[in-house]
Amino acid sequence: MYKFFKRFFDIFISLVALIVLSPVFLILSILVACINGFPIIFKQPRPGKGGKIFMMYKFRSMTNKKDSKGNLLPDSKRVTKFGSFLRKTSLDELPQLWNVLKGDMSLVGPRPRLIKDAVFYPEYVKSLDVRPGITCLAHVNGRNNNTWESVFIYDGIYVDKMSLKLDLKILFKTVSVVLKKTGTNDGTQDMQDYYYADYLLRVGIINQDEYSSGINRAKKIEQVFRASKSFRKKFTITYKEAEEFDLQEKNVE
Repeated sequence: MYKFFKRFFDIFISLVALIVLSPVFLILSILVACINGFPIIFKQPRPGKGGKIFMMYKFRSMTNKKDSKGNLLPDSKRVTKFGSFLRKTSLDELPQLWNVLKGDMSLVGPRPRLIKDAVFYPEYVKSLDVRPGITCLAHVNGRNNNTWESVFIYDGIYVDKMSLKLDLKILFKTVSVVLKKTGTNDGTQDMQDYYYADYLLRVGIINQDEYSSGINRAKKIEQVFRASKSFRKKFTITYKEAEEFDLQEKNVE
């Protein structure tokens, strides 16, 4: 029953929030343009409910600085002080209210990960059974300090026990967590296990060939998404940066 009501709850809250916060969006857009550059909104393909790919929105927190070979520098080298502030306060996530209104996401649900991570998910992971959320159970229980195993556990608990009471509890606790800035990573620290695929490779659960094979699967999924008519119409101009960020591949000697 709640799964049906949840969508109406998401539409109402996200619409009201977009209207009320429109002055904040305007101010942040101007600041992002002046400090971090264009495009103001960072767009990146993510797997949603049932693995369907959608374009997730965030306020841009990094520049496009590259090394002498034309490769993007590590995140910690590209994030600006203002971008760090956006991440610490989660203000960079505000554009995802539009994702919620469109139906790509929910206010509360497992966080949407990268395609290159999702292709390695174990069978027991339930995060793709529901719409991904702006905030989640893992977010209010450790945030970026969680291990991948604990994230999957929290996601599973949420999917099994999803209710209005739980969603409201997570939303209110999210406000507290954001204000206290607990468990945050502002982007200036290199987090070697931030990507699930890289974590699996580092600890030896998969080898380099398996890792590369997974990255190739992720690329094929994105190629199909890029080839769609709706994508070509909306995102071709700004997609290159997202592609480079999403599919960085590591090698372990």
